[in-house]
Amino acid sequence: MLQPRIPVNPLPTGIVNPLVQPTAPTTTVEPMSCGHDLTPAPVPVVPARTTVQLTPGSAVALAVGGGAVVLVVGAVLVSMLLAVAITGVSVAVCAVVLKSLMNQERKH
Repeated sequence: MLQPRIPVNPLPTGIVNPLVQPTAPTTTVEPMSCGHDLTPAPVPVVPARTTVQLTPGSAVALAVGGGAVVLVVGAVLVSMLLAVAITGVSVAVCAVVLKSLMNQERKH
């Protein structure tokens, strides 16, 4: 009675997937015994490494990479701050010019 229905969604290629209705199984499959050993294979033991070992070369590379990330993020933040400052100054200049134009209109 209350079976969920999956809508038919057309793909971008124009192919439409039809709605598949679940059907009751008609036959049952009997498990076969084959005589093989079904025990799971042994899992190889991997030694656990608890610490990260850094070589001098990888430590230098990590320091250089961190410095590069700091420089890039700093440059992006400074450029955003500069863009906001320039926008604020230009809006202030426009306001002063408009105010002076409006004052001249009232005087004449």
